[in-house]
Amino acid sequence: QVQLVESGGGVVQPGESLRLSCAATGKIDSINGMGWYRQTPGNQRELVAAITTSGRTHYSDDVRGRFTISRDNTKASVHLDMNSPKQEDTAVYYCNAYTDYEEDYWGQGTQVTVSS
Repeated sequence: QVQLVESGGGVVQPGESLRLSCAATGKIDSINGMGWYRQTPGNQRELVAAITTSGRTHYSDDVRGRFTISRDNTKASVHLDMNSPKQEDTAVYYCNAYTDYEEDYWGQGTQVTVSS
């Protein structure tokens, strides 16, 4: 099993920067990819950004060029640097870990509100 704990959510103004972090514990050696998803009321959870063990990254079109995902393999942590956030980035953000055993693990979610 893998446990994920997110931190760093909160309220920011449009254009301010915010960093989300996620720390993994448990069977971290089995983790392959990690990423961030987000969800708004009434909508499905959607991929924001993902990163593999080798450092390959993927971004949704909505955030490419504004958000940056990074990963510290030693500490089994992943970060999401949100630069120039917009009001439409307001959502609950979830950390995800995908293992070599094709298991998906999720954090509890952290609220990000972008508001002036």
